[in-house]
Amino acid sequence: MKVVLFCGGHGMRMRVGTTDELPKPMHPVGPRPLLWHVMRYYAHFGHTEFVLCLGYGAEHIKNFFLTYSETASNDFVLRGGRVQLRSSDIRDWTIEFVHTGLDSPIGERLRRVRHLVEDEELFLANYADVLTDAPLDRVVERVRRGDVAAGMMVVPPQSSFHCVELGEDSRVGAITPVSRLPIWENGGYFVLRPEVFDHLPPGGDLVEDACGELAKRGRLLAYPHRGFWAPADTVKERVALDRAYAAGERPWMLWDVDGASEARRPVAAP
Repeated sequence: MKVVLFCGGHGMRMRVGTTDELPKPMHPVGPRPLLWHVMRYYAHFGHTEFVLCLGYGAEHIKNFFLTYSETASNDFVLRGGRVQLRSSDIRDWTIEFVHTGLDSPIGERLRRVRHLVEDEELFLANYADVLTDAPLDRVVERVRRGDVAAGMMVVPPQSSFHCVELGEDSRVGAITPVSRLPIWENGGYFVLRPEVFDHLPPGGDLVEDACGELAKRGRLLAYPHRGFWAPADTVKERVALDRAYAAGERPWMLWDVDGASEARRPVAAP
């Protein structure tokens, strides 16, 4: 099943107060960028055909894969000056790099790779800046069995703010954390049928336009997830993930449940 990753945005909130020109998906979490973590998540579930929708900072993403070093995240043996990998990250991956415009909205980026996925029964899509431990196979199966055109992961509100209920004379009746309200927000993981393109206008948005129309028609399914879900939309959020990685708290790394492989040192053969 093909995976479309939207990795062409400017990521301005990630670059506030810095001169960093890296696109958001290329900011590091541990020794690898966010994009790598997202792709490894999909590969863990057997989805290794990727379509990267490029835009801002495309050269950084291309160069990362063109000069990819497997030894940064895999055990290996160094024998006679030659490297023998114990395992591999991306050897069986297929990655299509498609420039989808510098300022294109998400929906337009998807439209511009339509020819690569329109023959699929289902395909996957992601913002490339959110990490999770959600059971992707279950998400896909729900959409496959359902009479729907799309499915999207939804998560509880992540805000730490409190909602205040006002009564007469502005007396406070209740104070409730946003996370406890019976509402959900878009989690950024999508399972789509090509039917989604029927509701995606030029320059449109995947969620507001396509998913909004599908919801009106009863053709959109949600998968509520209360487990680990963490965005990296801002510097603060990305730094929090990087610190969690350094502390060995890596629930999103389902491919390496003990979180140990990238901390191991290379083995030099005698």
